Amino acid sequence: MAKNLRQEFTKGIVKENPVLRLVLGTCATLAVTTAASNAIGMGLATTFVLVCSNAAISLLKKVIPDKVRIPAYITIMQLLIEAFVPALDKALGVFLPLIVVNCIILGRAEMFASKNRVLPSIVDGLGMGVGFTAALLAMGIIRELLGAGTVF
Repeated sequence: MAKNLRQEFTKGIVKENPVLRLVLGTCATLAVTTAASNAIGMGLATTFVLVCSNAAISLLKKVIPDKVRIPAYITIMQLLIEAFVPALDKALGVFLPLIVVNCIILGRAEMFASKNRVLPSIVDGLGMGVGFTAALLAMGIIRELLGAGTVF
């Protein structure tokens, strides 16, 4: 079990990196990587949403009908963040719905969380989020260094 969870986590960092390997989230990647600090903020927010959405989707996969699954996931995540993390909701503002509908979130929801148990889904979300954050940070550092001559 622990080996499987480790594999689920590490595949998001290298083997199935959402940006570098699966080419998901490229719009967000290009938009926020003008500075390393922006990349970290977006990466952490996306990781949080990935973990929470994967857990919720895995828990509710038998309750929500297939035809309304994606809109239901989006609505559930927005409501959960508004209810339980209002500071994050306020800080992200209009960007929260953009993060929630990001193709990485929806892709992992359909490919993994809707077909697996809760703990592996959470670990998958965490691994994908770490991989996404690492890719954003690398690009943010390069772009900031070339554009402004500084990092952070």
